[in-house]
Amino acid sequence: MLIAPLRPGATLGVIAPAGPPKPGTLEQVPALLAAQGYRAKIFPGCAGPVELGFLAASDEQRLADLHAAFADPEVDAVLCLRGGYGCARLLDRIDAELLLRHPKLLIGYSDISSLHGLRDRLGLVGLHAPMPASDLLHPDAAADAEALFGLLQRGLKPGDVIAPACVPHPLSQGKTASGRLIGGNLAVFTALLGTPWAPKAMGSILFFEDIAEEPYRVDRLLAQLRLAGVLDAASGFLIGSFSEAESPDAVLADYLRPLAKPVLAGWPSGHGRPNQTLPLGLRVNMDVAQRRITLA
Repeated sequence: MLIAPLRPGATLGVIAPAGPPKPGTLEQVPALLAAQGYRAKIFPGCAGPVELGFLAASDEQRLADLHAAFADPEVDAVLCLRGGYGCARLLDRIDAELLLRHPKLLIGYSDISSLHGLRDRLGLVGLHAPMPASDLLHPDAAADAEALFGLLQRGLKPGDVIAPACVPHPLSQGKTASGRLIGGNLAVFTALLGTPWAPKAMGSILFFEDIAEEPYRVDRLLAQLRLAGVLDAASGFLIGSFSEAESPDAVLADYLRPLAKPVLAGWPSGHGRPNQTLPLGLRVNMDVAQRRITLA
């Protein structure tokens, strides 16, 4: 198995390494997970106190929770409560040896892309997936929850196909590409460039999505990726949703079409809905015409 099944009765350690939850949401998490057959172990920083107005708790508390969740023998996988901002403040203090000793699955997206980047450098896999306080408690998130928890219960093995409902997209081009699936939120991923925690892009399939980034800002981010050699290094691109801003399709086409590399666009993962779960750090084969990825 590439990702072992998480059987009913397993415990999910819930941490808030970035922003705080909205009032009234944290209390709903245990019942949300219990409905899927899992037990929630909520770590202290999820309840605050909020730091600087945008961090779930102090850096020290959020870091302690992260370390404790991975080291805790009762915890089978680690689920992030929400994104926001704050993971980058922890990267240079995370105990990499502890993560390697406890290679549990990390589940989350958005600002959690920083943690996925660090873990990718360690050879650890994760799930770019919806989170309780930002996604799973919404009444229209049932399909996303079903996809996430179904994947957790089944696990992933070589040959498994991920092919969510995905209509043809004008940005898509080329036929097939293979490589390790990396990426996440475009702005967060780009901010890792020049640090020791940026995933190695050579031969990868680069996935990215974003929210509230106008086209000129998407252009700036893609320019940085181009100048850093990331776009040239990748073997193909999987493009998720860009929500709550004007469509950046023209900008994406301006950067990606001249590369003549396979692009599968319109993939339903990101800050919009649906937000389908994607495994990060695993080698995949991407088929543009069939609009699917297959685990190698």
